[in-house]
Amino acid sequence: MDGKKGMPILPVEAYTSQEWFEQEQELIFGNTWQFAGLIEDIQDPGDYITVQCGRQNILVVKGRDQRLRAFHNLCRHRGTQLLRAVGKKQKALTCPYHDWSYDLSGQLINVPEKEKEFPDLELDKICLHKAAVDIWRGMLWVHPDPKAMPITEWFKGCKEHLGPHQPQRLIEYPDTRYEKEIKANWKIVVENYIDVYHLAHLHSHTLNMYDHSKAKFGFVGDHYMFWEPLAKAYFDHLDELIPFKRIQEMTDEYIGAYVPWLFPSVGLAEGESSWSIFQVIPLAADRTKVIVRSKMEEMSDWEYYKQGEKSKKNWKRILGLSTKYESTDPNDPMASGDFMEEDIYVCEQQQKSLKNPLLSVMHTAQNGESTIRDFQKIVQKWMQPNRKK
Repeated sequence: MDGKKGMPILPVEAYTSQEWFEQEQELIFGNTWQFAGLIEDIQDPGDYITVQCGRQNILVVKGRDQRLRAFHNLCRHRGTQLLRAVGKKQKALTCPYHDWSYDLSGQLINVPEKEKEFPDLELDKICLHKAAVDIWRGMLWVHPDPKAMPITEWFKGCKEHLGPHQPQRLIEYPDTRYEKEIKANWKIVVENYIDVYHLAHLHSHTLNMYDHSKAKFGFVGDHYMFWEPLAKAYFDHLDELIPFKRIQEMTDEYIGAYVPWLFPSVGLAEGESSWSIFQVIPLAADRTKVIVRSKMEEMSDWEYYKQGEKSKKNWKRILGLSTKYESTDPNDPMASGDFMEEDIYVCEQQQKSLKNPLLSVMHTAQNGESTIRDFQKIVQKWMQPNRKK
């Protein structure tokens, strides 16, 4: 399909085929910068995190010299993964299988029974395979290729379309963390995220604090940029309605919702009172894990509670927020009043319909869904095995 007259670019198989999914893991996720965590996740020497980059698992560790280093999480002995997902203050990186140990700079330093089993092995010539790690906007990013393009080049041109937030100084509140497995292909989740057309319809009752008619959006390279202003009623009563303390940098000049998608798997929600990461982790052709982490201005427990209660009290009175559907089922996502639950519901419903033999061509809106066609073109480009990297 060529994307003309609202036609999609990718075939249905791109959302249902496990073979296609495996190719994406190799050609897209194994060849791009991936979000690994926040800078505060690794604070002390020996702290580490791991992240899956397509078919390759990468570990990031802080050395005794305070440097961050990235390696393939792969023992040089027989290939066992060295480390679990997260760890603190490791003195060495030790394989659980045969106790081969590496120092925090990746150098092999100990092999049990070396003289007996590996008499000719030269430890100083064996290191873990290197990967790339960098920091951008308070986030840790990794790439399987140690010679990958610099992160600043990867995100070139994006900064001027993002909010004025300084994420590294904001505080993460653990009770705002959200994890969910969605029964849908990762691209359906992304396409929902960048679908401008659905905002005023699916979320007519849950996101009417923003003026969707004035949204500005487009792509910078492979990355999607989006901004929309606050609705007048919300802006006029912001002190009464804002759910958390207002972000310091979000003056009236800059206020609005900055909601970019950083290809291939991370969205940001940079708003008036919070800064959030929306991470998509593909699990299978029809399953995706979503992790949301949020940061805000520092507040006491009392300030946090007080502002939240004030916001809830005034929200419906001023903006008339309610649920789109009435339901006697307390677990009905469309009656939840939660835009995330609404999104998950429609993503899963769309995935189910992909198996319907009557589904052949899906039209997309000329303007509000042009972003989906553009995203599919980008995916198509990366899926070329001989693409110039």
